[in-house]
Amino acid sequence: MTPSSKLQHTDQKPFGFELDQQSISVQRNAKTAMTSSSDGCFMVRDNVLLTRVPANISVTPATGESAFIGATSEIPSSRHVFSLGVLEGYKFMCLFRFKIWWMIPGFGNSGCDVPAETQMLLLEARDKSSSNSSTPDQYRFSSESEEPENAESNSTFYILLLPVLDGAFRATLQGNTVNELEFCVESGDPDVQTSTVTEAVFVNSGDDPYKLIRDSIKILAKHKGTFNYLEDKKVPAHVDWFGWNTWDAFYNDVDPEGIVLGLKSLSGGGCPPKCLYIDEGWQTKVVENEFELTEKAKFVARLVSLEENDRFKGYPSGKSSFPNLHEFVKTIKEEHGLKLVYAWHALLGSWGGLLPTSEALRKYNPQIKSVVQSPGNKTNIICETLDPMEKHGIGMIDPSMVYKFYNDLHTYLASCNIDGVKVDIQNQVELLSSGYGGRVALMRHFQEALEESVMRNFGSNNLICSMSLSNDYIYSSKKSAASRVSEDFMPREKTFQTLHVAAVAFNSLLMGEIVVPDWDMFFSDHFTREFHAAARALGGCPIYVSDKPGSHNFDVLKRLVLPDGSILRARFAGRPTRDCLFSDPVVDGKSLLKIWNLNKLSGVVGVFNCQRAGKWPPIAGAEYVPPLESALPLRGLVCPKDINMLEDIANESWQGECAVYAFRSGIVSVLPKKDHFEVSLNVLECEVFTISPTWVFGENIQFAPIGLLDMYNSGGALESLDVSINDMPNFVVKVQVRGCGRFGAYSNKEPRSCLVDNKKEFIIYNSNNGLLVLELQGDCKAKEIEVMY
Repeated sequence: MTPSSKLQHTDQKPFGFELDQQSISVQRNAKTAMTSSSDGCFMVRDNVLLTRVPANISVTPATGESAFIGATSEIPSSRHVFSLGVLEGYKFMCLFRFKIWWMIPGFGNSGCDVPAETQMLLLEARDKSSSNSSTPDQYRFSSESEEPENAESNSTFYILLLPVLDGAFRATLQGNTVNELEFCVESGDPDVQTSTVTEAVFVNSGDDPYKLIRDSIKILAKHKGTFNYLEDKKVPAHVDWFGWNTWDAFYNDVDPEGIVLGLKSLSGGGCPPKCLYIDEGWQTKVVENEFELTEKAKFVARLVSLEENDRFKGYPSGKSSFPNLHEFVKTIKEEHGLKLVYAWHALLGSWGGLLPTSEALRKYNPQIKSVVQSPGNKTNIICETLDPMEKHGIGMIDPSMVYKFYNDLHTYLASCNIDGVKVDIQNQVELLSSGYGGRVALMRHFQEALEESVMRNFGSNNLICSMSLSNDYIYSSKKSAASRVSEDFMPREKTFQTLHVAAVAFNSLLMGEIVVPDWDMFFSDHFTREFHAAARALGGCPIYVSDKPGSHNFDVLKRLVLPDGSILRARFAGRPTRDCLFSDPVVDGKSLLKIWNLNKLSGVVGVFNCQRAGKWPPIAGAEYVPPLESALPLRGLVCPKDINMLEDIANESWQGECAVYAFRSGIVSVLPKKDHFEVSLNVLECEVFTISPTWVFGENIQFAPIGLLDMYNSGGALESLDVSINDMPNFVVKVQVRGCGRFGAYSNKEPRSCLVDNKKEFIIYNSNNGLLVLELQGDCKAKEIEVMY
């Protein structure tokens, strides 16, 4: 890859549009359109979204109801800020980069509320025909027989704006003080300029917000060709196994002895890790002598070798009883039954890149490069890790040598029995894009090299991306299928805990269509352990902890992990329910956060009280003020319809009734899908509800499988269900279940008997609530339960 010369886009008119001093007119029948008017309005489904739209704005049809927004300028530049017009009166939720590495949600109703570096904007809208009707602020039930007043009604729809990549430029949204919605396009390289962008912002609308985002990502993946939708990627195996990460247990002081202690400790408690993530601390790095040896110096530590440091070798200067990384990994796999071992490295090798004077790394032509932050980054929180980078620069790998670097590193790691990598600090390349064709081109080049090397050397897509929540990465991700989607867990930061859960849930709205969201590690013995554990059980994500050896809460872990080390991962990314999308669950003082997901035969909803324990944005060292004992709990409503697509997993004759199992209380109840019940939670409390559509057969026999009652995601154990008729009126319900422990189901009538793998089993039946319970013994392989009526 060589530095690009100046890039000039042509000022051609978009197909089907006319530019004049007042408006742009769309010549098509789509519902998303900029229509001609004397005020210059942007219209969606005959509703005015933006007013006072400047004449230099263009709209290009995409697919169906979608379109691209662009703009022109009289002067070419590497960075432009264009006004889209005035945005007022729409409740919205956005996802924005609050620091260079990470996103959090934001909420508002006017253009001035849209932060810089916004990468997704979702608005709630009303059809024009019903715009004068009275509508509630939130989706709520008013009685057991009524539907939510604004759920699935013809009057409510959603508008999605996604700033994307347009050639060598990336776009973001932002607002200004006069309520204008703006979009910024930038290349990151002064020599890469343009005066015209035509596909900078994608806009679409739909009645279902989840389907809208999913369909929009599919359209963009096909149209742009620079990234792939999650369903078109190979998901790495680690996501379905319990893991242990060394970071918070040891930080940079990780060594083989500590790792062995941790593996023994977890396995001894009945929760054997099957994945080990050797995080930062195993590499050979140096902080150059002239640098001040402060706490921040580690953020410019430079890689000097591809090999492990002395702590992982049997040298006199190290502590390891193993001769090298190869023998260490080989031994722990054999002795502890590990399926996968991953190693950490940065996209540029280390925080400070490569050491240019290193004999081992000189072949990659590293050079110390100064970093340049985008003005958008400076608008929000400037991460403290950037201070030493700006002072001392980064040892940049020659882009033409980056594939060789990854291939050499991964070849060495594979020879040491390492199965995959976690690649961190990925957004760092945007700081170094000047002279290399810009940030979009540079990120894409590095991602292609990384993905190709991972597949070649590890034989599978065993890659976790991290610190990469920029649309440079998002829309350049062709193969990577697992990515961190939030700020770190940070056990010492008490004000981060509720923010972490809320941020991942909202970020998963976008990221969950492109990757399997990674919620990061947590401590099983932390004061917020159940809060984090329950959220991860709903997240559709890998589950791993970073406990210090001997510091575990096995009661919590055994609600997540089966004895064979597997987990009950839900099918999709855990996301906020529809009635939570436009309410701030952290600081508005009244809203609970509800997260939904689906399993094969049931749905699951988790309810979390994230209020009064922190505030946006997460700032290290913020004072934590424990809630008063007199503080009242928050109340909210839960309904089977909170689970999107619940009807997709019900049987064809489903009449709308569901069995609901509350994990903490163990209470089972039955209610129609449109009914609700109330939940009351104190700060940092949560509850998980398994919601299982009932099967009806025979003379009104109702049956609903719940799953493993002692697991947070009980229904994740259910594989299949079938009802067969022996001699009328005898029926047999066959349920395939994975795992062991207490199995539960709802039945409105007591069964005659029950078999497990053709052996009769004792059952406990509660005629008051219909809960049927039996004990599944043995290993965690799938078992067939036959319930006979």
